[in-house]
Amino acid sequence: MTTRRFSDLPEYAFPRLRALLDRHEPGGNEIAMSIGEPQHALPSLLGETLAKYGHLYNKYPPIDGTPGWREAVGAWLDKRYDLKGALDPHTQVLPLNGSREGLFSAALALAPGEKNGKQATFLLPNPFYQVYAAAALAIGAEPVFVPATPENGWLPDFSALPVDVLERATFAYYCSPTNPQGAVADTEFLGRLAALAETYDFIIAFDEPYSEIYRDTPPPGALAAAAAKGVNPDRVLVFNTLSKRSNAAGLRSAFVAGGANSIAAIKRLRAYSGSPNPIPALYAAEALWRDEGHVIENRRLYQEKFALADDILGGLPGYIAPEAGFFLWLDVGDGEAGVVKLWKEAGVKCLPGAYLGRGDARFNNGENPGARYMRAALVESPEIIKPGLEAIARLLKENAGVET
Repeated sequence: MTTRRFSDLPEYAFPRLRALLDRHEPGGNEIAMSIGEPQHALPSLLGETLAKYGHLYNKYPPIDGTPGWREAVGAWLDKRYDLKGALDPHTQVLPLNGSREGLFSAALALAPGEKNGKQATFLLPNPFYQVYAAAALAIGAEPVFVPATPENGWLPDFSALPVDVLERATFAYYCSPTNPQGAVADTEFLGRLAALAETYDFIIAFDEPYSEIYRDTPPPGALAAAAAKGVNPDRVLVFNTLSKRSNAAGLRSAFVAGGANSIAAIKRLRAYSGSPNPIPALYAAEALWRDEGHVIENRRLYQEKFALADDILGGLPGYIAPEAGFFLWLDVGDGEAGVVKLWKEAGVKCLPGAYLGRGDARFNNGENPGARYMRAALVESPEIIKPGLEAIARLLKENAGVET
């Protein structure tokens, strides 16, 4: 017997992509642009630190990390967002085995499935990171998929939702810089969202994995924005990871930061059900959070690829230059058809935008806001992605009736 709780979850994006493309032969050597898996070189200090502390793999790791790890993350947050020492790393930061499991377990720990005798709502941007919807269903809440569109600058405003939806809200997710569009919410916008959570008595989880990959200006963070509005720290959670910042996706090392009461509740649940980071991994993560040199170089490499995309795709209908992150969000009219065409003609593998979104009857006549789009990841080297971008340019020109 299986639970019906997750029956509304569609097949995950990448199995769907395989089913879409496996029936077709690629039109060239595969150019991987579908998965947001960083391919830049790992920082040398990662391997060095793991080797130094490898003997500690025989120890059970602590749920709340080592003191050094907590202090390193706290110092990074304080410096990066000018928190002025307001965050106590020993009570307001917790390590995670990747941000995905933390985003899920935080909802389980903190969000009731009912509010005021009614089914709770979870507020989600749409398109969205798929774990958000799974968390809502896990606690029996109603997911509300709020479209991110060109009209709202890819930043859906939860405050525009009907009052009855907001009054039932117990949890919300927000991602900035956004995945997949690469838009950045400013400090005022983030502060308003945090204040909305205060007004309507819910918790908001800010997902910030792309915070260190940007063109020119560092994206603001939700912790500082919420503090500036005087929002109760227990209303706001922030998640970040070494997967994007340090190209260390396989390390499975992330953190959640927020009010001491919220962090204590998540820690309590994870003590029963979580998988803590191994001690060598905690030491390696500490070293990475303390080092900015590799982050600066990593960002420079992405900035080169931003420039390459601008050069090849700039001015073409359907191209939106991202502010941050490492994805392109391309309007091709029909995302699935565009992905198949690219694969068959050039061997370029992208992801249909519909696989990241969901139709919601309350918005856009129930249409999936990702359906027109496809996502292309700029994770490989410029030499690898250049022919992929050129194939995308041909597709955009053909869609627009531009002669090539």
